[in-house]
Amino acid sequence: MVLDYSKWDALELSDDSDIEVHPNVDKRSFIRAKQNQIHMEREQRRHEIKTLKYEKIINEGLLSRINSLLQRLKDEQPKGANADEVVFKVILSAAADSEDAPPSPPEGVHTEIKEHQKYSQMLSSLADQVKKEMADKKVEDTYAGYIAGVEEHKGKVEDLQKQLLTRLAELEKIENSKITSDSIHTGFDTSFITKADAEKKKKEAEKNKKKNKAPEEKVELLNPGAGASASTKKAEEADSSSDDDADDEDEGTGDDLKVTPLAREFAKIKIGDYRATRDFIMNHRTKLLKERKTDELLMEAFDAVMSGDENYARQCVHHGLLLQYCRSLGPDGIPLFFTRITTQGHRAGTLFRDDVNDTFNKIRTRAKEIMKASANANEQGEVEQIQLHAVDPNTTINISIPPLDSTNPEDAPALETFKSFSPDMQKALQSKSLDEVNIVLGRMKVSEAEEVVEKLGNSGILVLEEGIVDATTEEGKKFLSELEGGHLAEGQNHAQDTPADIGEPGNSVDEID
Repeated sequence: MVLDYSKWDALELSDDSDIEVHPNVDKRSFIRAKQNQIHMEREQRRHEIKTLKYEKIINEGLLSRINSLLQRLKDEQPKGANADEVVFKVILSAAADSEDAPPSPPEGVHTEIKEHQKYSQMLSSLADQVKKEMADKKVEDTYAGYIAGVEEHKGKVEDLQKQLLTRLAELEKIENSKITSDSIHTGFDTSFITKADAEKKKKEAEKNKKKNKAPEEKVELLNPGAGASASTKKAEEADSSSDDDADDEDEGTGDDLKVTPLAREFAKIKIGDYRATRDFIMNHRTKLLKERKTDELLMEAFDAVMSGDENYARQCVHHGLLLQYCRSLGPDGIPLFFTRITTQGHRAGTLFRDDVNDTFNKIRTRAKEIMKASANANEQGEVEQIQLHAVDPNTTINISIPPLDSTNPEDAPALETFKSFSPDMQKALQSKSLDEVNIVLGRMKVSEAEEVVEKLGNSGILVLEEGIVDATTEEGKKFLSELEGGHLAEGQNHAQDTPADIGEPGNSVDEID
């Protein structure tokens, strides 16, 4: 099969592999020179095409005016009018024409000509030349001389026009036969947008949607004032900024979460007194409607369960969730929320009470688990505690509390110390039972128990014959086992065998750090 390479004839210069040069000639230099030659010839060809097209327009305009002159001479010849006057009138009419001036040449064409002649000037030059030829030939018939001379010049212009058109066609053929970057253009471009159909389908879909749409349910807005202007909101924030700053000082910063007096005051409102609860929230909403306040009340509830006050714990949970719900509904939704939960049989009240019960049960379960784990650890000796024990089974620890109404100045330090203790510790001390005191100490942290024991010893509330030993230390345990086994000597050697860490009555008690 013979391969046809004719499609590559349109390329003026192929790639490097198709060019063979003399070994002494640099191939790249030859290619660059060839490219420059091609570019130069192309520019010259295009310039000549522009020039020929412009000259074609000029020749066409001149030929039309020459034809008008010939026709006028032929029309006036039988009338016997003066031929020179007829030619002059034709030239004047051509000068008065609005299209007497030929079009401006394209850029770079006939730049050597500073001023281009008008068509009337060209006719005048032609008439002068014909008249001169007539004078040289001594023609007697002026009309015949003008007509013959003008037709002769017309033939010359027509011959020039034919040559011009032939050359122009040749150049355009060469130009169109070569593939260049200028010849690259969009062959065809089309797009199809079904805009009308899309709008029609959209309308039909909306129509079907309206038909199949379920009846709308009217929703009662909990916070209709949410769209208030930004200026109103900024004013409210400015009014409450001072109160928020004062409350932040009581709350502290960071992870140090403390129950503020305001939260405790709110927690003391009884469950069911929703009027007082609502009024308290509305009066202190800038301080209470914060996530921190809910956390404070839940923490207070946990501590209350640990202390055994479950009624107060439930109250804290109830009020903490009240704040959480009110905060999520916004300030305008608070009255409506209280109306819903106080309405008999309303679903909002049922959901809220269920949430309170679930949260309280979780807190109570967790607190009991912690207390149970703490009790088990106490039995196994896994948790460090401060416990008071008598050194000798024959030695007793007496708890001496002055009368609460005593006016004796000597009893003042002991009474002041007693009143500084928690109610549980006061109750245990009033029972005169060392076991009850140890139970309360066991629930305390080591640092707190150390402080309590030190106060008991310094104030003289604990009256001991020989001293107090910490039974949680290895040394204390060993000493107690010796006491229980009967290995401790009696009599005068008792004081000498006592460990060095047992002090005199009233001194500080050893404990585990």
